[in-house]
Amino acid sequence: MDKASIRTHVERLWDESIVAEIAEYIRIPNKSVAFDRDWKAHGHMDRVVARFEDWARRQPIRGIKLEVVRLEGRTPLLFIEIPGDSKDCVLLYGHMDKQPEMSGWREGLGPWQPVLDGERLYGRGSADDGYAMFACIGAIGALQANSIRHARCVVIIEACEESGSFDLPHYIEHLAARIGQSSLCIALDSGCGNYEQLWLTTSLRGLVGGKLQVEVLTEGVHSGDAGGVVPDSFRIVRQLLSRVEDEATGKVLGGEFYASIPDARLKQAAATAAVLGDDIGAKFPFIEGARPVSSDTTELILNRAWRPALSILGADGLPPTGSAGNVLRAGTAVNLSLRLPPTVDPKVAAQKLKSILEKDPPYGCKVSFQANWGASGWNAPALSPWLERSLEAASNDYFGNPVAYMGEGGTIPFMGMLGERFPQAQFMITGVLGPHANAHGPNEFLHIPTAKKVTCCVAKVIADHFLRANSP
Repeated sequence: MDKASIRTHVERLWDESIVAEIAEYIRIPNKSVAFDRDWKAHGHMDRVVARFEDWARRQPIRGIKLEVVRLEGRTPLLFIEIPGDSKDCVLLYGHMDKQPEMSGWREGLGPWQPVLDGERLYGRGSADDGYAMFACIGAIGALQANSIRHARCVVIIEACEESGSFDLPHYIEHLAARIGQSSLCIALDSGCGNYEQLWLTTSLRGLVGGKLQVEVLTEGVHSGDAGGVVPDSFRIVRQLLSRVEDEATGKVLGGEFYASIPDARLKQAAATAAVLGDDIGAKFPFIEGARPVSSDTTELILNRAWRPALSILGADGLPPTGSAGNVLRAGTAVNLSLRLPPTVDPKVAAQKLKSILEKDPPYGCKVSFQANWGASGWNAPALSPWLERSLEAASNDYFGNPVAYMGEGGTIPFMGMLGERFPQAQFMITGVLGPHANAHGPNEFLHIPTAKKVTCCVAKVIADHFLRANSP
């Protein structure tokens, strides 16, 4: 495989076509269904589907078949089949739905406003995960343009990932016969520790999320009259959260939320710490004087990938500070997100969390916890020697540095599904969400040089996948 020819093809495609297409994609506010219940009426998702479909059909890919699959009452799915030189199958995955706007964008930037600033393309969905379909098709196109053989490829681009992929299992079941058995799964919805090498995701955390509600009064009352008599609902929320988390350290309490960390992952964490150093914490936009929870880089990596963590995502019952009168409020509700180690069952964790929070309500108030979303984590199987060699060569060929391995703190529900459906498959989970790329937050950007190199690496791995089974 002529790496220079692959690089030339990929870079030309990105410069002449893909960057402009992603810019137009950024303009469309196709928020995921959890953030836009009227997504179908608004039509933004259908606009994205139409643009993606049109671009894919215009690519000179031999024998490509493309279908927009629509199951009743569900978000659409883009299903692309590309015949190959063997009946073996490579399954490639990405998504097209986006997180909501989020406040705090820098002056001149915005979620639906594409801005190209040097090597960065700013805008919501650029790196998470609008680039994925273009990278998948671009990698296969580069192989075909250079007469390099590959197995049959199936590309799946879903529209529900940011809402927990609850539509995806129905599509996988519906399309099972057409997908067939895959021996290699590639997903481009993950992160990278830096922009200097290829990063392989070795694990993903699971997730339990829900609403904790505390009700004390039937209506708000004067705080001067009730203060010291009526327990404040916010204080009760704090008290309940202390059952789950040590507020002094951030450590989640309860062994049910933990899992044993495999030795291989401990070694990978130490190796990754040597590569990243202080960058694991420095990539976050701390205010002056603030710092991470630990100065031990290895511990931070393990915290992020293999230990539970609690976050408060939102609240009800709290008026804005500018319009908050002297009222002891009737109740408080908060949205909780509990990240789980890759091998912890989220259903078991949800039941345990509910039991902890609802048991023995303080002062006889009403406490309820409703788990309304969750997802399983994923721990990658051991790498086959051919894939380990291929990843190392790809990273050296296109980044000029060896491949690196790291568990991710986020969740891609599809990976757990694939692991169960294809237990013998190998996995290449990677992405472009590196330092400051800020998926889900303000100022999200796509680092274009990294996206080009990842596209080349995907082409290399697909080519080696074919060779591993079809060479003497």
